[in-house]
This record gives sequence, structure tokens and C-alpha cells, in this order.
Amino acid sequence: VYKFGATADTDDALFDEHVNINVRAPFILVQRLVPAMAEHGGGAVVNVSTLAASVAARGAGIYGATKAALEQLTRVWADEFGTSGVRVNAVAAGPTDTPGAGVLPGLVEGLGATTALGRPADAREIARAIVFLASPEASYVNGAVLHATGGQLAIAP
Repeated sequence: VYKFGATADTDDALFDEHVNINVRAPFILVQRLVPAMAEHGGGAVVNVSTLAASVAARGAGIYGATKAALEQLTRVWADEFGTSGVRVNAVAAGPTDTPGAGVLPGLVEGLGATTALGRPADAREIARAIVFLASPEASYVNGAVLHATGGQLAIAP
């Protein structure tokens, strides 16, 4: 979930919604599903994060904080389950054109213009990054956060 607002405008319900969906739900899924994956000899978990986990985004404090927590859990789980053959990684998506992205008109296009590619991602581009991390081609990738963000613009001198 991503609902934007200043810290002073973030009430308990909005805070709890972000924590419950962006942190608690993945935690419970890993807690309940990964031990069976480990018993069967392996598998892959790919969490979906965001650029806002590592770059400050105005009005997205709780959103970015919950995704940063998910990235930390990704690294912890990679260590915890790696020796049992379960790899845990994350994809940090940049601005992506999705049905839910239309909450604020022009937001995704505006954010996309700030990337080195100059556009938002198509959801299929993010999906391909997820598929890669779940595939045998990424068999030695564990605990990584793959940034599928369109690249960062260089700062002019």
C-alpha cells in the first residue's frame, strides 16, 4: 500500500495499514511458507520494494520506512534461510505505470521524467526483474535488492 501524506497528517490507522500490508504480511508469509520450502530443498522469495526505501520522497515517509524495513528483512531472511537453499531477494521498483498509480494525476509520469530513462516503467518491466530473481539464472543471488528504477540522473556541475 502507498498512501502519501505528511507525518503530521498520518493518523494511527494509516500508519497501521502501511505496517500491516508492507511489513507484517510479508513477514507472516515467509514465517509460514519458507520453512516448508527449506524442507523441500530450496526455493526463492522475491519481495517488492521501492526506490522510496532508500531515497527520501516527500509525503512518503511511512511508505518508504515500511519498504526499508522489508529490505532489511530481505537481508536477514537471506542469511536465515540461505543455507537451506532458499534465496531471498527484493526488487526496488521506480515509478511504474500501474492501475493504482493513478491516485494523483500525472504523478507517475512526473516521477518517470526524473529518471535517466526519462519515463516510468511498464509493470511488465518490473515483473521481468522479479522473474529473473526467482529463476535459476539468479542461483547465486541472495540478499540483494535489485534497483529497477530507470537510473538516476547525474547532477550537473
